[in-house]
Amino acid sequence: MAKIPLPGSERSLPSGAKSVGRAAPAEQLEVTVVMRRSADQELCDIVDRQCAGAAVAAHLSREEFAQKFSASPQDIAKVTAFARDHGLQVVREDPACSTVTLSGSVAQFNQVFDVDLQRYESHLGSYRGRTGAVHIPAELQDIVTAVVGLDNRPQARPLFRLQPPFRFAPHNTATASFLPTQFASLYDFPDNLGAGQCIAIIELGGGYRDADQQAYFSKLGIALPKISAVTVNGPGNQPSGDANGADGEVVLDIQIAGALAPEAHIVVYFSTNTDAGFLNALNSAVHDNVNRPSVVSISWGSAEPRWTQQAMQSFNAALQAAAAMGVTVCVASGDSGSSDGVAGGNHVDFPASSPYVLACGGTRLQAAGQAIESEVVWNGGTQGGAGGGGVSTVFALPAWQKSLVLTGSDGKHQPLAKRGVPDVAGNADPVTGYQVYIDGADAVVGGTSAVAPLWAALLARINTAKGSAVGFVNPKLYQQQAAFHDVTQGNNGYFAAAPGWDACTGLGSPDGKKLASVL
Repeated sequence: MAKIPLPGSERSLPSGAKSVGRAAPAEQLEVTVVMRRSADQELCDIVDRQCAGAAVAAHLSREEFAQKFSASPQDIAKVTAFARDHGLQVVREDPACSTVTLSGSVAQFNQVFDVDLQRYESHLGSYRGRTGAVHIPAELQDIVTAVVGLDNRPQARPLFRLQPPFRFAPHNTATASFLPTQFASLYDFPDNLGAGQCIAIIELGGGYRDADQQAYFSKLGIALPKISAVTVNGPGNQPSGDANGADGEVVLDIQIAGALAPEAHIVVYFSTNTDAGFLNALNSAVHDNVNRPSVVSISWGSAEPRWTQQAMQSFNAALQAAAAMGVTVCVASGDSGSSDGVAGGNHVDFPASSPYVLACGGTRLQAAGQAIESEVVWNGGTQGGAGGGGVSTVFALPAWQKSLVLTGSDGKHQPLAKRGVPDVAGNADPVTGYQVYIDGADAVVGGTSAVAPLWAALLARINTAKGSAVGFVNPKLYQQQAAFHDVTQGNNGYFAAAPGWDACTGLGSPDGKKLASVL
């Protein structure tokens, strides 16, 4: 059976990585095969009309999407037959997500996909990986679009920064940091608490403890929100006790979203920090027919060069599906300024750079009472972090960003040529951060990780006020610049703030009730 390289599947080694031997032949793993969707062009046309700001029909329900755009039974049958012919087990078929999950040994997958799985040591830690392309049978070349999970290197990083522990500060105490609830006033959120909404939170490790959530919301004087955990891949909700690790991300996301939309149902989707784990978590949230999230918050990501093209395309397809179904996806834009932590040049974080998400950048906010005193670009230098932003090298310029201009730190201007990041912003500086409670201790956290759940909570409240989901909001937001606090001071390295949209804080931070009125 002739095999061909799968376009976009090429993997290279991270800088400094070295092989320490072949992966154990008997090691068991799961791999996700992504397939083409049915009527894909029709779905693209639906979302393109949204992107153009055209009046469109009501959002597709999850059932309608599954009925119309699921992978065809014939395509699924060909992939599963191929797998079984090679001794692989079919763990799961998910037509709506256009995925089939397979399990088998390293030796089997080496043979099936013509790869050579090795063990590597790098600054990412120890992982199982490969170099070069995945190979698939020629008869599947128009059916299979990605094969993810062979490589289990950490794909993303949590985008938060933890300040040293501090004494919990009540509402009336002057402090540089804030309770999340204070932002409902500072950003003038609509006068509801998100009743009837479900906010999905994607997490790639760590966990939360019920006792910590009860203690925190009790201190805030807020009834404990309904919080549910869904295990997608891996061990699920497993707090490590390390606030500096993934626990910090998990708890930050829950407590900010829960404090600002306490009547919404918070559902946390736990998966593994691999390209396959991340994709499966996103798909699980977007297509969840039980909890039915209207908003998704993602505070994990990595620079575009660290992704394979096949993984980005699969992720982008899932995000396009979310847009079609009226699910708003809020994504942190990164905490390492215009370089996004990659040596040489400027880069943006993915999935924040997808044109189907609301990319959330960072500011440093200072307040006097219930009013914003000043708000500038978050940039604490190389050690203190800075809001991510810039221009994608992968995604074309969206219709709603046409005619925008980039402003450099040198004062020079140039037309925006590809997808610009971020779209919006909010307080992210750890120095003016959010008071949370992680693994039994008070803490202050910042990072654009905090901004994604803040915006998710705001949009949940707007959905409640509207009585329906606003869905893919980007085209509307770019026509409503008066509904933002424009941030015009500061830089994130290469790019500078400027009147209107910029590659540091996007359109600015929210004026919540104005946004609710225009959405």
